[in-house]
Order: sequence, then structure tokens, then C-alpha cells
Amino acid sequence: MIAQVNEMVDGSTTRLPRIDIPADWVSFVVPAPRPHFIEPLFTRDPAQISEIQVLMAMMAIKGIYAEYGVQRLNHGIGFDTAAIELLLPTYGESLGLKGKIAQHWALNPHPALIPAIEAGWVQSVHSFGSELGMEDYIRARSDVFFTGPDGSLRSNRAFCQAAGHYACDLFIGSTLQIDLDGNSSTATLGRIAGFGGAPNMGADARGRRHASPAWLKAGQQARAGRSGAAATPRGQKLVVQMVETFREHMQPAFVERLDAWTLQEQAGMALPPIMVYGEDVTHVLTEEGIANLLLCRTDEEREQAIRGVAGYTPVGLARDHRMVENLRDRGIIPARKTWASTRAWPRATCWPRATCATWCAPRAGATSRPSVFATGNHQPRPPVFGDCTHE
Repeated sequence: MIAQVNEMVDGSTTRLPRIDIPADWVSFVVPAPRPHFIEPLFTRDPAQISEIQVLMAMMAIKGIYAEYGVQRLNHGIGFDTAAIELLLPTYGESLGLKGKIAQHWALNPHPALIPAIEAGWVQSVHSFGSELGMEDYIRARSDVFFTGPDGSLRSNRAFCQAAGHYACDLFIGSTLQIDLDGNSSTATLGRIAGFGGAPNMGADARGRRHASPAWLKAGQQARAGRSGAAATPRGQKLVVQMVETFREHMQPAFVERLDAWTLQEQAGMALPPIMVYGEDVTHVLTEEGIANLLLCRTDEEREQAIRGVAGYTPVGLARDHRMVENLRDRGIIPARKTWASTRAWPRATCWPRATCATWCAPRAGATSRPSVFATGNHQPRPPVFGDCTHE
């Protein structure tokens, strides 16, 4: 084991506040030439959360968390999941969901979760590691976080990975690319972002045997109507990929072929760097809607369900409209009007009538992405969820 340290102390005049790694485990110690700056990894400025991310967070809470009664969960990093955490004690409270969802977490100490903790939503948070700036809060809320006698977190990474894989009923996280099989990756041409714990958190635990309502319901949906070995009753983890249809610089998040395949060829890898395999993905959530892949019975249905929420990307425009409507009728892609008319569900507010006349009408028959989305146009993004409210 090689340890890089900012400072070495003699242990007699200056003592360590705690010991995480025993000395006899360490082979080499390398003092840093200058202090190593540690950046907060999970802290997100709420002011930077967009309206679309708020909408998607509300969709996740009502359309997935409430639908399955998710109690034990893990969130990926980013603004998308930070929005969910912040909305639990507000939007979630308005739906009467307190005590019914999101009580037990495998999660690093996200500052965005503080309002939910203080409002009594969260009973426990088992953390992989800590977060710079959260030390005092963790110490003050040792009733929620797994801490030692001194009020600080211990090195729980291995335990938390096991808990996240086997104990959690849901993983939700963002990605950069999704293909038609549901495979997703953050490794793209020109940008390779680390997967973190997503491959482990976002994988169905086949060795799990303890039951929970959310796990059982997902398993029942996946196996209804099947025969043979596929019909054997068991549960299934909910694995949700949450992504806007277009990323920065108007790059589509939905693609026919992941860049991961090209990266594999270029680097001579044994496998393409896929973060979450499509066979484990149960839901794809975008600003256009939610695709419940558990209810799909063929590869073609899965493909069309993904196309159905891919919006104005080339993948979305190539959808089979008749088949997508059939999937909507079966509840695989809940109809927009169904969501919009639900009393507690957020409905997009349309443009003023003058703008509506120039945007909503052409949109119905559009075959390419509307010009209002062009990077040179700095108008706010128009409503993309629900039909025109002037109808």
C-alpha cells in the first residue's frame, strides 16, 4: 500500500485524530511536495438546477418512487439526482409520500439531502466516504449517519458497496449516452468520465433473496406472462437512467451505437466500457417521459420504448409511431395527457399565445429539431412535457 500524505507527525507530540489505516498495512509513505487540495465531489449549487431537471425530478418521485414505494435507494452524482433530493420535503410532501418512500440510503453525504433529513424524511444514510464541508453536520446527526464514537464517518466503502448492490431497491443516475438496447456509458469520444459505483449499484443482484415490496413489484412486472425459467418468481432491482435528450453542445444522448465500441477498438480493450448494461436497466427517464422496460416483452418493444422517450434526437425521430402509441396504451410509456391531467403532477406551462402559435403548431408535424433549440438562440427552452395548454 502506498500512501500520499500532506503531513507526517511523530505520534508523541502530535497525535492523529483517528486511525483509518493501521501502520503495518502501509508499505510506502510519500509526503506531497505541496498540500493536496481536496475538492467537494457531491456538492451542487441548487441555483444551477434547471427547470427541466426539476421537472424530471418530479417525474421520478411520482412516476417511479411513489409507484413502487421505494424505501432503500442509491443516487448517482449530479444535478438530476440533487433535484430529487431537494424536492422530497416539498413536492414529495405535497403528494403525501413522507414515510412511504426514500427512508434508507446508501449515499455519500450529499448537502442536497439535508432538507429531507431535517424534515424527518430520512432515517439512515450509509456512506461510502465523506464529503468536504459536511463533517460538522455528520457529527451533529449521528442518529442518521453511521459514525464512530467521535462522530466522524468510518471507512465504510466495502460495506456500502455490498449494501448498495444487495440491499437497495433502486439505483438512479445520469449518463452521457444510451443505445437502443438500453446500454449506457459515460465514456464518449473526447471525454471519458469515470463510472464510479454505477456498474455495481446499477446491476441486478441475482444472489439476493430478501424481499421488499419495490423489489417484488419490479420482478412481477418483468415476469408477467412469461413461461419456463423466465417465469420463476423473483424480485428485481429498479435501475433508472435519467438523462435529458440532448446534452451540452446539442449532442444527442440517445445513439444507435455507443462510442464505447469505438473506444474499445482504439484502445484494444477486451470489453467496451459500458457503464450499465441494458439488461439491468428497468426505466429510462427523460423530459419527454418514462419508458418502463420491465413491461416490454421483446427486443423490438424495448427499442421502441426507448425511441418513444428520445424526443427530437435522430433516434427519437425514427420511432415507429403506431408501435409507440401501442406502448403508451399498455402503460409502458405513460401517455403525456395522463401525466398532465393527474392532479398532483406538474404540468408544463405553455408559451404566451403569440409564441405558442409559432412553436406548438409546427412542432406537431416536425421532422427535425425545432430551430428554437439551436445553440445560437438564447430563448428559454419551451415546454417539452405535456401538450399545449391552449388546447
